[in-house]
Amino acid sequence: MDSRKIYSIEEALAFSHDQLVQNHRNYVNSNLVNLMSLIGFDKCFVRASGMYIWAEDGNEYLDFLGSYGALNLGHNPPSVIAAIAQAQKLPNMLQAALNPLAAALAHNLSQIVPGKLQRSFFGNSGAEAVEAALKLARISTGKEKIISCQGSFHGKTMGALSVTGREKYQRPFRPLVPGCETIPYGDLDLLEAKLKGNDVAAFIVEPIQGEGGIIVPPEGYLAGVRELTAKYGALFIADEIQTGLGRTGYLFGCDYEQVEPDIICMAKSLGGGIMPVSACLAAEEVWQRGYGSSERALLHTSTFGSNSWAMAAGLASIKATLDQNLAERALERGTYLLAQLKELQQKHPLIKDVRGRGLLIGIEFEQPEGVLNTLSGGMLKNLAREYQGALVAGELLNKHRIITAYTLNNPNVIRLEPPLIVEQEQLDFVVAALDDVLSQQKSFLTMAFSAGKTLLGRFVDDWKGK
Repeated sequence: MDSRKIYSIEEALAFSHDQLVQNHRNYVNSNLVNLMSLIGFDKCFVRASGMYIWAEDGNEYLDFLGSYGALNLGHNPPSVIAAIAQAQKLPNMLQAALNPLAAALAHNLSQIVPGKLQRSFFGNSGAEAVEAALKLARISTGKEKIISCQGSFHGKTMGALSVTGREKYQRPFRPLVPGCETIPYGDLDLLEAKLKGNDVAAFIVEPIQGEGGIIVPPEGYLAGVRELTAKYGALFIADEIQTGLGRTGYLFGCDYEQVEPDIICMAKSLGGGIMPVSACLAAEEVWQRGYGSSERALLHTSTFGSNSWAMAAGLASIKATLDQNLAERALERGTYLLAQLKELQQKHPLIKDVRGRGLLIGIEFEQPEGVLNTLSGGMLKNLAREYQGALVAGELLNKHRIITAYTLNNPNVIRLEPPLIVEQEQLDFVVAALDDVLSQQKSFLTMAFSAGKTLLGRFVDDWKGK
């Protein structure tokens, strides 16, 4: 008799909260479950549409995280779902054929990206797009060295991790891919010093650092990157995985300074929030130097990368972004939201900085100083640096039903990254909620005690274990 328990879809959808948590704890990531449970992020959501999702208890939540920029069109956009339905009778994966939807998506991307990027490689995730870009840079230039920035985030696969600028993620997996090094974001002088040896294959950079804490570079930085990489024979890779398709108020982050990269990486919102889709686009001459022969045509491939459903989602996502003028909408809504948050900063000393562009906005918090921090040997400040953003996000979630999160490389910053379809009244609702949270919880300690002694104790234990 077979004693194995195999859940059906119907049974999975009917999980109680306890079943949901227990299965994640036993079979996925127990420590992540513990952390999410402590700050109330372990809810079971059963429905989603547009800006909102609904929990099993019927409560409605406003999504201001947008799956880290993957939900530019909101949850379950009908136009993307309809496009996938049109592709349902096609062969979804057939390597011994040419996919018309992939051909169309590659063409459409070439029409909207900065410059003359023409050749597309399709994958499933942002990290895959970065891997494709790094490999193309090396094979195209014949050079090994890759320069990236401190505080950057390009993914967690081995190549992408090697150019991601946070030691916490890299340390357990060393040795990483050789020939990779980081420099400070925004520093053109040091970039030039690194490029002068003419041994750099590429410089990979985000137009705005997302996980680094929503860091906007100095004016003219991207234009300077373009000038220096061209001067010293290195490729300029723009990681537009989070900033692409309207997020910053421009169709691409590079458009703000009207610069043309040699390679661009896209993902997240390209799939319309429905399908995993990524793309690495390159200039014709770069592609030809790398893969421009029959012998090299199959050196980099992906089994699922050009599947019909994903390509249909990509086509629909681009069309909706253009038809709804979402870049212009993001610029207008983002300018308004930044102004409201700047006013909030004047009211609440706990807010250290508000920054961003379009609807990619970060709020950074002040760190504890004074007697208590001194008596704790600096532990209070270190705890706040790691957990204050999580506490603010927890307050917004549990008291106001607003979903946000901190940035991965700077946990002291919470991000506001809503779908680009957001309305002004929803922006006002979030600003009012932040005002309420910061009026009631004026410091890291008050927020931690409000969240409960168990939570504070867990943070201390986690910090001691670092």
